[in-house]
Amino acid sequence: MMLAHKTFLITGIADEHSLAMYTAKEIVKNGGKVVCTGLGVSPYHQNLSDKAKAFLNKNFEDFKTSVKESLGDALVAILDVSIDENIESFAKELSDKNIKLDGFLHAIAMDKTIRKKEVKPLIDVTLNEFCDTMNVSAYSLIRITHHLLNHKVLQDGASICSLSYIAAAKVTFHPYRNISIAKAALERITVELADELGRKNGIRVNAIRFSPYMGSKAGNATLKEEDVNTSNKMSPLGNAVPQDLAFEINHLFRPESRITGEIRHVDGGYHITG
Repeated sequence: MMLAHKTFLITGIADEHSLAMYTAKEIVKNGGKVVCTGLGVSPYHQNLSDKAKAFLNKNFEDFKTSVKESLGDALVAILDVSIDENIESFAKELSDKNIKLDGFLHAIAMDKTIRKKEVKPLIDVTLNEFCDTMNVSAYSLIRITHHLLNHKVLQDGASICSLSYIAAAKVTFHPYRNISIAKAALERITVELADELGRKNGIRVNAIRFSPYMGSKAGNATLKEEDVNTSNKMSPLGNAVPQDLAFEINHLFRPESRITGEIRHVDGGYHITG
């Protein structure tokens, strides 16, 4: 099997409908193993309100249930990429358990300027809102990679893949603003890491722009049904489905590939339309 004896970290799973979950299931189907992370209360969270603790605890329980039902006994862990100490302790935990990773999926994003499907004008975005979105949605790719390499968890020749979308490059009819800038940064980080890590470690780094998708918690929180319908009509092949994305990521995860520094499209051709 293509991914036999390989292990991959999958971030960004919220429930069984998450895009990351489709990828994880396809990895297992191809003989690989997965380590899955979700949001929860970590030892590094401080001054959380009771409401915030309850939210994070429920989020982690839902995450664990989804992983158990879809993936069996896959290892799960709390990972909040906004807290660097949490990323480092997670990497150390994997090292202590002698877990070696052959790659990982970065499927993490956050933008507090989108509320009830309404997008805050960019001109009104605060410094904290801008930096928080950039930190979680883009810079975290650097920090996860940094700590996994420092703890000798991420192997030479590994493959890293992250999720993006067309708004990183074009103004779209569904008017993302703040998060679009972070995704543009994520794509640039992808290219720079592809060069840096390829030369030093033989590690491949790619990103994929996917169709608008409402099935996940994030998509349902930000997109409207008419957005998905419009992109489906504009795309020559119609919107891509999560399994299309899972196939492409598994293709990029396969061993000994020479594909790196790519910003790929799995969107039914949406990106070629005017």
